[in-house]
Amino acid sequence: MRGRFLAALMTSPLLACALPGVALAQTVPVSPPLAGPGTIEPDGTVVVPSFRLPPSPYLSDAAKKALPRTPNDPEEPMMRAVAAGQAGVLRARMPQIMAPRLDALKAMYRVTTREEQIAGIPAVRATPSGGVVKANRGKILLNLPGGGFIMGAAPGTGMVESIPLAGLAGVEIVSITYRQAPEHVYPAATQDVVRVYRELLKTHKPHDIAIFGCSAGGLLTAETIAALIRDTLPLPAAIGIFCASADARWGGDSRAFGRPFQGLAQREDVRAYFKGADMTDPLVSPVTDPKMLAQFPATLMITGTRAFEMSAAVNSHKELVKAGVDADLHVWDGLGHAFFYDPALPESREAFDVMARFFTKHLKLAR
Repeated sequence: MRGRFLAALMTSPLLACALPGVALAQTVPVSPPLAGPGTIEPDGTVVVPSFRLPPSPYLSDAAKKALPRTPNDPEEPMMRAVAAGQAGVLRARMPQIMAPRLDALKAMYRVTTREEQIAGIPAVRATPSGGVVKANRGKILLNLPGGGFIMGAAPGTGMVESIPLAGLAGVEIVSITYRQAPEHVYPAATQDVVRVYRELLKTHKPHDIAIFGCSAGGLLTAETIAALIRDTLPLPAAIGIFCASADARWGGDSRAFGRPFQGLAQREDVRAYFKGADMTDPLVSPVTDPKMLAQFPATLMITGTRAFEMSAAVNSHKELVKAGVDADLHVWDGLGHAFFYDPALPESREAFDVMARFFTKHLKLAR
């Protein structure tokens, strides 16, 4: 959520920058352990003493080497831009900033891209370079880019997700640029996605469509399903809620330890997109309505133990399973928010392989 990985790109050299899974997986040694235990307040709040957090022994050597050695808040440039009324300027720079990385991804996964519009919404289509096999030509994945509902864009974060998955699953993926904050607020993004989905239904059967997204895009995926249920539209075959949850409140333990695990101080959440929204509304946080959750399609969830969204993701998975939904949860130890955005990590390929297998199964893709 909130575009941490995008903001990192603004302040670091391309391809050597603090990548999303890296920037949010800080393991910077802090002060030595305090003498004695922590304390517990009357309401059960635990005051945790300082401690050292070494790299997880379950990480690949590449991931351990990629961990930052100094605290870095990649979200700060984005927050400054919003405060200064320059979010649109920063957003306009993203295609140019992202181009070298996307070119490398297209070569790595043998995928081509082209810009288009769907129902008047800007989009980028990712297609396997060798073409789509006949059995997969009627199937499509709809990607909702992450970026805190502020910096998400089809030519940027959308392609970081769509290119690897299109190549691995052998299917076309359309990534869209929905309306962003602070210029637009909830439910603008949901309305845009529903508009695109309605257009896709004119050429595709619902069981041949899947929707997925990371971070803000993951939450938006859950909110879109809630809106489709409200509008009694046929649902897609499957969805992917990555580095996110079905809960716009993003609460739980990991909300408290997420920033400290990066070597950063805690701070209040910023909700530009959800200004004035009721965060308990099932259309905003579908997890609050068990009857709505029970209607969700097969759902894949991906997160990391040092990601601020981990607790909300785990809870959403629990509630989906309790509601009878076919839901899978995959958690990588020692990694943070959107860790699979760094293609150099073996864990990134592992995550995309999990996604490819999941959508292959539920869309009945030929491999």
